[in-house]
Amino acid sequence: MTFAAWLAFAAASLVLVIVPGPTVVLVVSYALTQGGRVALAVAAGVATGDLVAMTLSLAGLGALLATSAALFTALKWAGAAYLLYLGIRLWRAKPELATTAEGARERPAGAIFGHAFVVTALNPKSIAFFVAFVPQFIDHSAPLFRQFVVMEATFVFIAACNALAYALLADQMRARIRRPGVLRAVNRAGAACLVGMAAVTAAAARA
Repeated sequence: MTFAAWLAFAAASLVLVIVPGPTVVLVVSYALTQGGRVALAVAAGVATGDLVAMTLSLAGLGALLATSAALFTALKWAGAAYLLYLGIRLWRAKPELATTAEGARERPAGAIFGHAFVVTALNPKSIAFFVAFVPQFIDHSAPLFRQFVVMEATFVFIAACNALAYALLADQMRARIRRPGVLRAVNRAGAACLVGMAAVTAAAARA
């Protein structure tokens, strides 16, 4: 893989992860309601989810999804159901700012990591996307394994930094937002996005 090809891959990856999706919605919602303490947990969850999805796609699961209607349908509905579940929970959640005050409820870092991981990884279209996206940057005259390692490391690093940046930015916004109505609107906007993504995932056709 030439430096020019790597640079193009890194630039394309950066553009792709910056565009808000279910992962970004979840990152921002957690940061607004839980504070900056969630930044590392949510970034780690996003990075791990992307690593799993990309590894599975490069290992050939993408091709299997393209040929097996039953497997694609099962993963599609599992991903859609989980996104819908998260959307409903976020819609019904009572907005509250994370503070140092005694009695403020905080979610464990492990639970936040798990949510970020599942939202990022549990989406069959993510695997299909990697299968369609990665080959554009492969040099078939060079060893594939080394290129795969470089591309995975690059994408996962960019995705983690993006999630961390969104979380820290949202935390700075949280420090300036004190009205419960604003937080409720943010929660419900995020919930609507998650439910919308659940509908899109459920309606996805096998490529």
